[in-house]
Amino acid sequence: MHITDLPTPQVLVDRPRLLKNIARQQAAAAAHGLRLRPHAKTHKSPTIAAWQIGRGATGICCAKVGEAEVFVEGGVTDIRLPYPVNPASAPRLLALMDRAAISIIVDHLDVARVWSDVMRRAGRTLDVLVKIDVGFHRCGVDPDRVDARAFVRAVAGMPGLRLRGLLSHAGQGYAASSGDELKRIAEDEAARLVALQLAARQDGIALEEISVGATPTFRFSVAQPGLTEIRPGNYVYYDRTQVSLGAASLDDCALTVLAMVVSKPAPDRIILDSGAKTLTTDAARGFDKPAGYGTILTDLAMPSPAAPDTSLAIERLSEEHAVVRALTGSTPLEPGDRVRIVPNHSCVVSNLVDEVRLVDGTEIIDTLPVAARGRIA
Repeated sequence: MHITDLPTPQVLVDRPRLLKNIARQQAAAAAHGLRLRPHAKTHKSPTIAAWQIGRGATGICCAKVGEAEVFVEGGVTDIRLPYPVNPASAPRLLALMDRAAISIIVDHLDVARVWSDVMRRAGRTLDVLVKIDVGFHRCGVDPDRVDARAFVRAVAGMPGLRLRGLLSHAGQGYAASSGDELKRIAEDEAARLVALQLAARQDGIALEEISVGATPTFRFSVAQPGLTEIRPGNYVYYDRTQVSLGAASLDDCALTVLAMVVSKPAPDRIILDSGAKTLTTDAARGFDKPAGYGTILTDLAMPSPAAPDTSLAIERLSEEHAVVRALTGSTPLEPGDRVRIVPNHSCVVSNLVDEVRLVDGTEIIDTLPVAARGRIA
């Protein structure tokens, strides 16, 4: 079956590119003696998680307990939630612990104390890592504001919790303006964690795991001393943002959106049927600050090297419309013509559909459910 036989819009995942991305990152982690624990929020698919684990990943990460429930049901037996899971989810987490190795992060002492009490009363031990804010200023213990060494000591002494190590996410890398800046971010992230690990050792606390994770910094983080685990997620699909950040090329992008021209109100304007409900309104980030909502490829076969149509810009999205302007004043595309779009942010796109079509070039191989779609609690 050919992709032109499909109704549009459709989310396509090129299996050869996907498997190549999985193999490349696994090899890079292994070459530096690191455990690779991919974040599954990108693909939300137990099938793809099985491909990752089968090629050497130590387990996966999930953002929410609902995601973890889907992956445990799908056979995954080692899951880390690098998210501040509230103890209100304790009954669900305890149920998961009966079926898989589960670990979470803590970054607030009151929350950690409640988890300690829950596990003590249940006669269980929960693996935890202390999340450290390394500059993104989202979650985590900020060593510039809080005595992180004292925080680690407090958690290490809580019954029912087994402190495994430290974890961070250098999300500020998405705002980097160059590869050199990304490299500095990766170096600083690792240095902060290792310094805290050494301080904890002086307090008699052995922190076995030092875990970092972000696709933009991956290529620099693997070379940092002292790390034990790395947790990229977007690398399975990549997207326009990762291309702009130098983490990938267009030829690495496995996820695209197949769309159709449904209207041509003017010679320099066409409308695609892939609106915000397909592409999302996420802006692209990167060194060159790309504008618009995706890169258009008019050659449906996506030969290598990929040739984007730089004369077309997706300037505006409505729910079901993508307004595309021809920067040259006109475009030969007419209603009924199809294009493929590399979206700005593939993680969000995959969460917008119930299934993706696995393809090899323009041939459809299989249909893959996005099993953890919408599991936001």
